[in-house]
Amino acid sequence: MTAAEGLAVLHLFCRTAPGADGEAIATAVKTAEEGEHQVVPFAVLGHKADLGFMALGPDLWQLRRLQRDLQAAGLVIADSYVSLTEVSEYAKGVPERAKRERLYPTLPPDGMPVLCFYPMSKRRNVGQNWYTLPYEERLELMYDHGRSGRAFAGRVVQLVTGSTGLDDYEWAVTLFGVHADDLKECVHTMRFDAGSAHYADFGPFVTGLVAPLDDVLAHVGLS
Repeated sequence: MTAAEGLAVLHLFCRTAPGADGEAIATAVKTAEEGEHQVVPFAVLGHKADLGFMALGPDLWQLRRLQRDLQAAGLVIADSYVSLTEVSEYAKGVPERAKRERLYPTLPPDGMPVLCFYPMSKRRNVGQNWYTLPYEERLELMYDHGRSGRAFAGRVVQLVTGSTGLDDYEWAVTLFGVHADDLKECVHTMRFDAGSAHYADFGPFVTGLVAPLDDVLAHVGLS
């Protein structure tokens, strides 16, 4: 089972449990990476989870098997998110190479060991409904938002994936940063854009440290 275009994306936020098997987890991840699939492991900061996996690939069944195999290895899935890579309707004029990088990204980016994930939607409040704005106005708001984000080039890499009809929010945002404060400054700055300040609703944030799987497992006590 595949998407017509782009990749399926599955974020899994897991807790360790007594009897969790680090070798079985490593095998599950290695199996999931077969073919054109990627798995980004990270250790989670805070109480929401112990470790997480961002899995991308064309085959939804392969991502589902990763979920099954991690559970069989003794991890408890505390939360998850399902989305698809996409090219935004506001990306007209973007070079084809950039569009392809959005549909088929290679992760994680080098030199960016800090990750932040959050879901978001656009508001539909009376008098504050994103979807009743004319397209040209929405386009200008998104261009302004994009200009703010480009100021963090080299410090932050952003992947926005679509989840309308797939999960609780409309988009999933995954940020990779050089430093934790790069992510903090980026999100803070972009919230002042009119498109966010007036029309964006955000879900819970999860922050993690990206590392090779063996290192992540060692840091959460599963080596």
